[in-house]
Amino acid sequence: MFDVKAKAKELVSKMTLEEKVSQMVHNARALPAHNIPSYNWWNEALHGIARAGVATVFPQAIAMAATFDEALVQKVADAVSTEGRGKFNMQQEEGDHDIYKGITFWTPNINIFRDPRWGRGHETYGEDPYLSARLGLAFIRGLQGPERDSLKSAACAKHFAVHSGPEDERHHFDAVVDSYDLWNTYLAAFETAVKEGGVEIVMGAYNRTLGEPCCGSKFLLKDILRDKWGFDGHVVSDCWAIKDFHEHHHVTSSPVESVALAIKNGCDINCGNLYPLAFDAVEKGLLTEAQIDESVTRLLVTRLRLGLLGAPENQAYSAIPYEKVDCPEHHALNLEAARRTVILLKNDGALPLDAAQLKTIGVIGPNADSRRALDGNYQGTPSVRITVLEGVRAIARKAGARVLFSEGCDILKDRREGLAQEDDRLAEACGVAKRSDAVIIVLGLDGAIEGEENDQYSESVGGDKPNIELPGRQEKLVRAVVKAAQGKPVIMVTISGSCIISQWASNNVNALFQAFYPGSMGGRAIAEAIFGEFSPSGKLPVTFYRGTGDIPAFNDYNMANRSYRYFKGEPLYPFGFGLSYSQFELRDAKVLPSGAAPSVCVFVRNIGKRDAGETVQVYVESPGTREIRSLCGMANVFLKAGEEQELHIPLNKNAFSRYDANGEMQPVKGTHKLSIGFTQANELSERLSVSVP
Repeated sequence: MFDVKAKAKELVSKMTLEEKVSQMVHNARALPAHNIPSYNWWNEALHGIARAGVATVFPQAIAMAATFDEALVQKVADAVSTEGRGKFNMQQEEGDHDIYKGITFWTPNINIFRDPRWGRGHETYGEDPYLSARLGLAFIRGLQGPERDSLKSAACAKHFAVHSGPEDERHHFDAVVDSYDLWNTYLAAFETAVKEGGVEIVMGAYNRTLGEPCCGSKFLLKDILRDKWGFDGHVVSDCWAIKDFHEHHHVTSSPVESVALAIKNGCDINCGNLYPLAFDAVEKGLLTEAQIDESVTRLLVTRLRLGLLGAPENQAYSAIPYEKVDCPEHHALNLEAARRTVILLKNDGALPLDAAQLKTIGVIGPNADSRRALDGNYQGTPSVRITVLEGVRAIARKAGARVLFSEGCDILKDRREGLAQEDDRLAEACGVAKRSDAVIIVLGLDGAIEGEENDQYSESVGGDKPNIELPGRQEKLVRAVVKAAQGKPVIMVTISGSCIISQWASNNVNALFQAFYPGSMGGRAIAEAIFGEFSPSGKLPVTFYRGTGDIPAFNDYNMANRSYRYFKGEPLYPFGFGLSYSQFELRDAKVLPSGAAPSVCVFVRNIGKRDAGETVQVYVESPGTREIRSLCGMANVFLKAGEEQELHIPLNKNAFSRYDANGEMQPVKGTHKLSIGFTQANELSERLSVSVP
């Protein structure tokens, strides 16, 4: 059997120090004497192969989180890695070794979506550690495949650790948390990625955590990641994070000291350009060549696991053709995923609309025909994008109905045309509403408002949001449209990567959808949901608060009063909530003890008149703990009208335990309460859903 670690050590033993150091930056140069081609480690695959031309653009990570479906997420990730291999194989033939052309993907982002103002929150799987861990694990398995030493591609768990904004403070901020929050919230998904997922790469965060810069933290990278969890892959810095050590964190006094600190504590590769100074660090005695050897060996192990550098190729991967990129079966999966991500938050009976009964349908709003609003960030270039307007038009065309359209307002500015007066599209929107039998208004955000610091869209606003209310003139628009509609149905769709709210709209529109960033097929999926071609089944992976005033200070990393697990107020819409066009009931729930990992068995029946999917959620309330309740189990089911099925739901093996201050799992003594339902067991959830867990 081919020993990847022995082969890597053999290769390293033949290199000079200068050659070794040349492999420790993201754009590693070729070493012809050792038959090692150049390789750029930097590639992105958050929800499809990104930044390298045409690829299937699946729903953004936060949208996929709304499915609560590990199997679907793994299926999507498998398709993403298939496209990654197809592009890589073609590009190798063409001799293209540029950035975004490799098969080491710096994804998934499994940070906790701690604060809805964080611009990068939509890259994550939401605010719950268990949901984030399970979906992150599914994505890692889909990217990497089943064999540890024969990887389809290499996944990367990021950003380690305790990282979630503010974006404009990340280069100098120290995230201070107590041990309870550290272990029970911030590290849980990373532990799962390492121990269960065998993730190949971990990326350090920009910030400090408990005083140490994350990309050079002995506590995080040595004590926890390698010694405690047994991680045997490699660590990469976030991009240009090493220079923050001396420029912003001030924990070192020079670039060479920063390089030495990072490598000494286990950061193997520098996304950036400082690691060539490792040669100088060895000469000055700040590092040993043996420490360099250790890092370079880990890097070569990854390339060997991928079937490169003379390692045996996995023909199932190396033979994937370019024709698998953007292929029809991936388009079909993309549409399936988009349908599963749509969340229905309110329906007073107006939905689903019947296109055959409507002569004129009004479509209004800055996101109604926005292609950018479909994509999210870290995205590829889809060959086809279907906006909500285009999706509605396709359905209306079949029914013989006419569609009237108005942008209504800009997504952020006070006018659409620079020389016009404020609200220059408002009259048009009101005119459309008056002339329509039903109105669909599509509002929210896009990459121009929330994203990463200094990315191509959000650099003018730093990536984060100042608040969670509808921006610009959108609140004014929805009020005017509801008034102009004169009692006719108004269906509101919010496309955003995070909690964005209007209490007035929630109270006054007839129906409300949350779509997140639904991918290139998203507009079709949203339109189909509105017109009842399928029943919505998405669930909120984050809490929708009533206002910005409900949230603690952005740079406070304590979890007190954050997320459904700790928030003591009443939100607008709770975590785990989402309506259906059908009705379901549960019966005969029971716990089946099975050693340290019990499970729940329950019968689910569709008692409505429509075929539909649902998500059964299990929450635990434990005595003497900080959490109000925590998600500890979930299962998806699709049932025809009248159909019943028995579900067996494995519970989180740590459902009845908590980490202590040393990161050791300890059982919580006393009686635990489990609730099994289609949402949380609280008054608001029951009131909104007319369902009692």
